[in-house]
Amino acid sequence: MSKIKPSKGAPYARILGVGGYRPTRVVPNEVILERIDSSDEWIRSRSGIETRHWAGPDETVAAMSIEAAGKAIADAGISAEQVGAVVVSTVSHFSQTPAVATEIADKLGTDKAAAFDISAGCAGFGYGLTLAKGMVVEGSAEYVLVIGVERLSDLTDLEDRATAFLFGDGAGAVVVGPSQEPAIGPTVWGSEGDKADTIKQTVPWDRFRNGDVSELPVDSAGNVKFPAITQEGQAVFRWAVFEMAKVAKEALDASGLTPDDLDVFIPHQANVRIIDSMVKTLKLPEHVTVARDIRTTGNTSAASIPLAMERLLATGEAKSGDTALVIGFGAGLVYAATVVTLP
Repeated sequence: MSKIKPSKGAPYARILGVGGYRPTRVVPNEVILERIDSSDEWIRSRSGIETRHWAGPDETVAAMSIEAAGKAIADAGISAEQVGAVVVSTVSHFSQTPAVATEIADKLGTDKAAAFDISAGCAGFGYGLTLAKGMVVEGSAEYVLVIGVERLSDLTDLEDRATAFLFGDGAGAVVVGPSQEPAIGPTVWGSEGDKADTIKQTVPWDRFRNGDVSELPVDSAGNVKFPAITQEGQAVFRWAVFEMAKVAKEALDASGLTPDDLDVFIPHQANVRIIDSMVKTLKLPEHVTVARDIRTTGNTSAASIPLAMERLLATGEAKSGDTALVIGFGAGLVYAATVVTLP
């Protein structure tokens, strides 16, 4: 018989607060069109994007995270000292180590919180939320801060007609804490690594190590291009529309719900056409509010779901206690879907 004492966590976990930060600079499609042969009408029709936010020099991954996290902590009605763990999902923090989560935890004033980064692309928020739920229920942390943050403008090839208009910057955060009733459903998540080449970084960092740039991509001026995110648009679109709708349905089934039980749908903000196709495939009723934050925020990868959640609550399009289906999907290819009660 084991001598280990059982954990003393909460019976359930829930999202207690949400916060977001969007950089001050708003970038319209006209700026993107300075570098690619396209049109405002084409960008809007293909993606739904009208504007996006790009971070300035002082709006670092850490700085944006701290702003969003501070709002989430205040919204949850707790103090930073009560946060027992900080989980940051990002692909655009360029220091391999230490984790940016440790800097964030320190500057927020947590009391020696566990802190670590995860890399799960656009599904990163869902991964972090699942880890946070486990910590609260297991008892290793009473309150967990989950942050999705990206500076994707640093990883955008502005001469790539297929992706130059897609990406934006920002941070979204939630506080996960104890609950007396189920408020975060089972997570349906996974990966399809055989499709990894459909979304990837153009050049690995180690190609720069020896200074050999002879085979590296160059821009129109002949300068070596910084690594950027590239994707096979049609392949990603088909996968997201057909396969992710199935995953979303599995998450509903796992929570014992049907589309009629939903109040809100918050998918990863990748593309309005993908969102609209998923709504149709899932046969969501007209009463379900659908997040389309991508129109003015762009694709912010791990930050897109919490940013969209924060905006829906701030505008009154969604309200506290609503039942929301959330799903993230992207590079890997990875995905995560669950049903939550909004804070």
